[in-house]
Amino acid sequence: MERLVKSVIAAMDTLPKKKLMNTLITEGQTSIPDLARSAMMSTPTATKIVGELLEKGVVIEMGKHESGLGRVPMMYGLNPACGYFLGVDPCQDALNFCLVDFAGEVKDLRMGIPFHLENNPECFEKLCQGIKTYIEEKQLNNGNLFKVCVNISGRVKPHTGNSFSTFAFEENLANSFSDRVGVSTHIDNDTRAMTYGEHIKGCAEGVRNALFVNVSYGIGMGIITDGKLYIGKSGFSGEIGHMHYFNNEIICRCGKKGCLETEVSGAALLRIINERLAKGEQSILCKGGSGKDGVLCLDDILTALGKEDMMCIECISQMGDKLGMFLSGMINIFNPDKLIIGGELSNDGGYITQSVRSAIKKYALHLVSDDSIIETSTLKKKAGVIGAAMIARSKLFTSEYL
Repeated sequence: MERLVKSVIAAMDTLPKKKLMNTLITEGQTSIPDLARSAMMSTPTATKIVGELLEKGVVIEMGKHESGLGRVPMMYGLNPACGYFLGVDPCQDALNFCLVDFAGEVKDLRMGIPFHLENNPECFEKLCQGIKTYIEEKQLNNGNLFKVCVNISGRVKPHTGNSFSTFAFEENLANSFSDRVGVSTHIDNDTRAMTYGEHIKGCAEGVRNALFVNVSYGIGMGIITDGKLYIGKSGFSGEIGHMHYFNNEIICRCGKKGCLETEVSGAALLRIINERLAKGEQSILCKGGSGKDGVLCLDDILTALGKEDMMCIECISQMGDKLGMFLSGMINIFNPDKLIIGGELSNDGGYITQSVRSAIKKYALHLVSDDSIIETSTLKKKAGVIGAAMIARSKLFTSEYL
């Protein structure tokens, strides 16, 4: 296996080979004429490169495709046995792993490993050890793991490997992960990874223009334009949570007042519900939460929503209305094919999505909003970790998100 992995890297010694491999990563199995067109090279060149990759065992024949038109072409695809890519998604209260093979198929998905995310060196070391343990358990430490991608909340420069929010005490977070884990590691923003997951394996698959809204403890947006993930100049695109939107005196975690996140986020929802409980309003949550010392957490709210708790329904519906009002402007700007509501609070039974739809119908230009499908994430909690694994794979031979 290790020799095969090394041969993959060695085989990519020219730009045309890398372009052809990236085309196979993007399009899956295809014929040589189609491969040549997509990679913008001549058919003889594509035929020669495919032949070399067949000899190396990187590409395999997938059988002939019956098109009904003329000669039946042979289809070629990536050899799934060449190696693996690992996605890591450290969430507030859990750690998730996704392993995909060289062809992009999910081979292992491990969700909900107990983990508490804290922004300190001890937590960083614990996370690194958790990744190493997974690699050892899956026997991926013998050279068959190409790359790891770790999702990081907050501001991330994926091209340089720097984080400016979570674990910012590490000079270069990607390099620190690589050194400790022993495998080349890429870092990316968690919302962008969720967006990519939906784009490759979820409800935005094949969609040219889409907006993904991650409503968790914070709130962020992922943007797909013309079939590509948009990251901005430095990788900071989609920070909608820190746009000034409310004339309130609530200080956001970024240090400013009136940010969208101060009234539209999981943290805001917890604050609002605790304030109403303190005033004596009745709710299932009056008995306390499942967190340390009885503190409420988002899972408690989701459980209460599942039991049709009226106070929780009212709070989250009001929040959804505010979010929909804001997103009306985004729809007027981007005119997307789809607007996807994801993140922890999207598992609320549809209350947020329903409120967002109503608000957009009320506030957005009808001619624009009528073109946009609004729906809830299909990958749900799996979006981020699947997206991370697919980002790791897309970064094999290019800096682009394929």
